[in-house]
Amino acid sequence: MTRKLRNVIVIGATSGIAQAICRAFTQRQPPCRLFLIARDADKLEAVAADLKVRGVEIAGIRQADLADTASHPELLAAAWQELGSVDAAIIAHGILGDQKKAERDWPEAAAILNVNFISVASLATHLANDFEHQGSGQIVAIGSVAGDRGRKTNYVYGSAKSAVETFMEGLRHRLAPRGIGVLLVKPGFVDTPMTAHLPRSPLFASADQVARTIVNAMEKDRSTVYAPFFWRPIMWIVRSLPESIFNRLSF
Repeated sequence: MTRKLRNVIVIGATSGIAQAICRAFTQRQPPCRLFLIARDADKLEAVAADLKVRGVEIAGIRQADLADTASHPELLAAAWQELGSVDAAIIAHGILGDQKKAERDWPEAAAILNVNFISVASLATHLANDFEHQGSGQIVAIGSVAGDRGRKTNYVYGSAKSAVETFMEGLRHRLAPRGIGVLLVKPGFVDTPMTAHLPRSPLFASADQVARTIVNAMEKDRSTVYAPFFWRPIMWIVRSLPESIFNRLSF
């Protein structure tokens, strides 16, 4: 099945991966119509202006604190009103947070879990209901390889991403009979402002590389995709390690 990607909602549109996805859409003919949602109003305006120069039609933009789940129904209603119909919605917002602080300060851990899982689950639930009412559509969520196994260096963030994977898997099972797609993207290290503080290694991929993988997976109606592909065997090995060995590792 090849999916049409004409009218798209991009949530967390100012993130590095989301911006790269939007740039990838500029290569499509006819160009996509986008409705952009993000927290930083100034950055959102700048992203929208850049995409317009690139030939993308911006149907609308909306500033919002996505951690405020009560605002989600109105946000999505505004997007539907401007786009008319929606082919896909991409949920791309998130925070890494401070793992060390989260280990000792529950509010920090709660914020990481709320932004990376609770708000994503809320948006996905509303989108699922909207797409069921419409009779078609596709939900895309950005997960992470961090969700494949809990590690001491990022287990709060990773647990949120693991929860997203389980939630999206169940949502896919629910929506499959209606022909509504549910795609989970599991990036590894991506060179974006979110990871600017991390030391670079050969495992890092560019945001544009990851975006091409995502758009291709959307078009082909995939269910789960690692980005780049080499993370699939890497994480298979990580998941397969016995606890007695895994617990000696420091990564």
